[in-house]
Amino acid sequence: MAAPAANQAFEEAIKVTPVNSHRYSAILRDEWCIGTVPNGGYTTAVLYRLAITHFAHTHPTRYDSPATPISMQLTFLRRTAVGPAVLEVQDTKLGARTSTIHVALLQPSEKGKKKKAQTESSTSSDDEENLEVKVAGYITVSPATAEVGVSAPSNWTLLPEAIRGSGPQGRVNLAALRETGRDGQWVRLVAPFPKFRRASQQVELYGPDAALGKPPVVDQWARFRPGGNTEARWTNEAVAFLVDMFPMALDGFDSMGKATKEGDSAENSAGSESAKGKLAKYWYPTVTLNIDFKKRLPASGVEWLYSRVQTRSVRNGRTDLDVVVLDEQGDVIALSTQVGLVVDASRNIGQRKSKM
Repeated sequence: MAAPAANQAFEEAIKVTPVNSHRYSAILRDEWCIGTVPNGGYTTAVLYRLAITHFAHTHPTRYDSPATPISMQLTFLRRTAVGPAVLEVQDTKLGARTSTIHVALLQPSEKGKKKKAQTESSTSSDDEENLEVKVAGYITVSPATAEVGVSAPSNWTLLPEAIRGSGPQGRVNLAALRETGRDGQWVRLVAPFPKFRRASQQVELYGPDAALGKPPVVDQWARFRPGGNTEARWTNEAVAFLVDMFPMALDGFDSMGKATKEGDSAENSAGSESAKGKLAKYWYPTVTLNIDFKKRLPASGVEWLYSRVQTRSVRNGRTDLDVVVLDEQGDVIALSTQVGLVVDASRNIGQRKSKM
């Protein structure tokens, strides 16, 4: 399925190239980073594309239509870097309705790179031996034609109810948001620390006016803007990015952090820049990310998607995140749960470059 032409910047950023039947390559891009580290949702989108590419390349006749992920369980073992990455696949189960693969994203070890720099030796074989797994996990895929069986309403609804808009039955008037940046108490949001959280500049976000006070959950309507293209659309791969894109929720963590003792290293490395609004004091790396894809988007994509983000506990520098993604009709597109850390920004902003 061809992606919308306006999504070219995103398509280039998640491009996966076959090397052999179970090995692939990709290049992680700087504009999809938080600090120096590629955003976890962006990396997840690359692995989503890996699964599709693998079945099209290695198992082209297994299904009568493209196999796409319906479930992803990923562990982010080490921080990734901008630059080339090796992607490896193991066929764990190849079935009639669903298949499951183990995936791994590898890049050179940071410790190995330092050692190599000290010895001033650099060969392709050294780089190959120096690879270590940065992200690993399982992806289960299924073709749309195999998705048959019982469907039933669950009577599930958003609680608490989202802030009402001016549309029918209290729905948000998305046309008004697009044209004026406001619909009642819904307004255009400005993501904090744009130079540090560059990945957040790939989306256009709208949410309840901050004047309403701090809500118990974070609600947002989002439009996809890869490379600043206003005609871009949300696709299935882009949903994998969206479930990890909630800058206003992180802004709440930033505020909570100000009420606690701030680390000396954050003050030394990022404090002066943070005061100018350029860098955040805290970084929120993903530890584990699980996604259940409920509904496929059309090949042409969609303009708007809604997310609700909820955190139940932040304790000892570790947090949980629960994300629900809905379309304009209120159908569930994806469900995501995440374990993340709240750490000093200095853990992120070191100068690094992946070479292979």
